[in-house]
Amino acid sequence: MPEPTAPLILTLALDADSQRFFDALRQQHFPPERNFLQAHLTLFHHLPGSDYARISQELAALVTTEQPLPLAVTGLRFLGRGVAYSLENNRLQVLHQQLQTIWQASLTPQDQQKLKPHVTVQNKVDPAVARSLHQQLTADFQPFEATGTGLQLWAYRGGPWEALQTFAFAANT
Repeated sequence: MPEPTAPLILTLALDADSQRFFDALRQQHFPPERNFLQAHLTLFHHLPGSDYARISQELAALVTTEQPLPLAVTGLRFLGRGVAYSLENNRLQVLHQQLQTIWQASLTPQDQQKLKPHVTVQNKVDPAVARSLHQQLTADFQPFEATGTGLQLWAYRGGPWEALQTFAFAANT
């Protein structure tokens, strides 16, 4: 169980092939001194660690009625100092809104915003380097499908995240 002061992060778990694809790009293009993590699709950036038990129970109940989510990987986003793949699924938006409603009282301004699902493969580089990669990946891009297989809860401890719990969607159990 995390320390009450360690914020929690909630991500969408991806199917193994998609995870490998995004991880390989992240390994290739993310600055090594900053690359502490696997590729991820963040749903919530800062949930209170002191609410871990309650949040865990709510997520465990939620996933029992959720099916794996087909995700359309629709293109690339230029982040100014990085590049990300954009993903779309209407059910993911609804799920995110449901969790926002449940956790409204403890959400940061960032987590109160509309979800713009993406997986970052490069960040914190010179803008010219990011623009070059964005152009390269965009030129070769073909839309493809990924699958959201569940939810992952992490503790943020200032560097690498600590994996706490994975909540598989109903059809994956």
